[in-house]
Amino acid sequence: MTVLECRPLGYVSSCYRERFGIPRQPGLVTEARAILTLLPAYSGAELVRGLDGFSHVWLIFRFHATETQGWHPTVRPPRLGGQVRVGVFASRSMFRPNPLGLSVVRLDKVESGGGMTRLHLSGADLLDGTPVLDIKPYLPYADSLSQAEAGFAPEAPSRITVVFSVRAEDQCAREHDQGINLRLLVEQVLGQDPRPSWRRSDTDERVYGMRLCRHDVRFRYRNDRIEVLELVPVG
Repeated sequence: MTVLECRPLGYVSSCYRERFGIPRQPGLVTEARAILTLLPAYSGAELVRGLDGFSHVWLIFRFHATETQGWHPTVRPPRLGGQVRVGVFASRSMFRPNPLGLSVVRLDKVESGGGMTRLHLSGADLLDGTPVLDIKPYLPYADSLSQAEAGFAPEAPSRITVVFSVRAEDQCAREHDQGINLRLLVEQVLGQDPRPSWRRSDTDERVYGMRLCRHDVRFRYRNDRIEVLELVPVG
């Protein structure tokens, strides 16, 4: 069997510090910011010449946090309630024969100088530390197919209502003063209802914790909505 060797071009610094809470598709959380720092061998200004003329880019990356867990021929997509199995190639599961992911993200800025190149991104669904294998510009005329059919996921997932405690509101306000719209980020992430499919019941009283930026976001599900209880700073 031929083995294809791929070297990372760079690594992502992301607001998602753990897998739990990462949206299952890019673009669902527009406030999610990330920076892709290219390695020295690929950080020359000539490699990104003209890239700032594009609003979005495709990223091919490696599911580095799960690749040692192997892959499965069938998976249970959350969109089907976690109860129905489909083939791995009919899904976007991270447990694949080749642990590669593909995401389209907004390119906010190309920063190049001093021997270093950084791509500032938003709408990302990438874990902090993700290795990126390739970058390609997004072409609307070729990449946006209005007549495409999407099988068991024809529409974007519905959002759940998110409310904040007084304590959580105050904590978010302080972060916003520092130039971080943490409240909007938390609202968009939790609006996707990151709980496991089998936990999504009216009787789920568990308090969850999720690492987001420099905080442990604690929340619970109650009365058909998610309540943000507090944001605990972490080192």
